[in-house]
Amino acid sequence: MQISLTENAKNEIMNKVNTDLQYIKLAHDAEGCGCIMSGVAQLWIVNEKGEFDLESNSDSISILYDSRHEVFFEEEMKLDYDSNKKSFSLSSKQQIYNASLILRHKDRESTVNPLTK
Repeated sequence: MQISLTENAKNEIMNKVNTDLQYIKLAHDAEGCGCIMSGVAQLWIVNEKGEFDLESNSDSISILYDSRHEVFFEEEMKLDYDSNKKSFSLSSKQQIYNASLILRHKDRESTVNPLTK
């Protein structure tokens, strides 16, 4: 999977995450959806790789994803950050997966406050 990051996305991740100690993970989150097919794309901050995690072929920041959920994403995608909306967006040439992604500390089950750095 290839995920290209815009400069805005790279800068925001570097400001929010210690990439030497933590990972960014693209998740297909179906919790509370009732069916795995109804999941939504999420961006998580995790402290360790999961058993089924693979690394994307990203520009300068490696993004993990669960190999069992690869089917829900396209081979080439783009991650962008909109400073006005304080959120990321994940898209491909064919679709927008999520236009309002917020980094969540999955290990702590909290979100990163988009208004603070």
